[in-house]
Amino acid sequence: MKLSEIKNLLTKINKVNFILPNGTLVPEHFHVTEVGLITKDFIDCGGTVRHEKVANFQLWEANDFDHRLAPQKLLSILALSEKVLGNEDLEIEVEYQSNTIGKYGLDFNGENFVLTAKQTNCLASDSCGIPKEKLRVNLAELGTQQAASCCTPGGGCC
Repeated sequence: MKLSEIKNLLTKINKVNFILPNGTLVPEHFHVTEVGLITKDFIDCGGTVRHEKVANFQLWEANDFDHRLAPQKLLSILALSEKVLGNEDLEIEVEYQSNTIGKYGLDFNGENFVLTAKQTNCLASDSCGIPKEKLRVNLAELGTQQAASCCTPGGGCC
């Protein structure tokens, strides 16, 4: 999700909820403690220099059980963050505490914001020798497919 999308959604919803990838709601008393700009300059295993830039939201929960972040308040935080983010329409990455700081993508399911799992990946698989993913076949089905395609006596294929 990009910054423009969340800003648009915040004008249309009555409350801000985040759901973890396992379906658990982030407690309603969470705080957005940071909105920042993260830039990452790196070289992949194939030797290509890369540059990534994302807007980062950090969600944090405290013992402040009476706290509720209203959509308008989050919009005002985003307006303040433009001093750091500029006006670029960046992709959003969300940090949330689990066993360690987890990084998530962001989506919307029509009612709540959904933290989506992020995965690592080889960005240079074509140049570092990673084979393309092979088609996975269920061996149990393979036997029935072969039987269906084989000629049988009286089957009319010969």
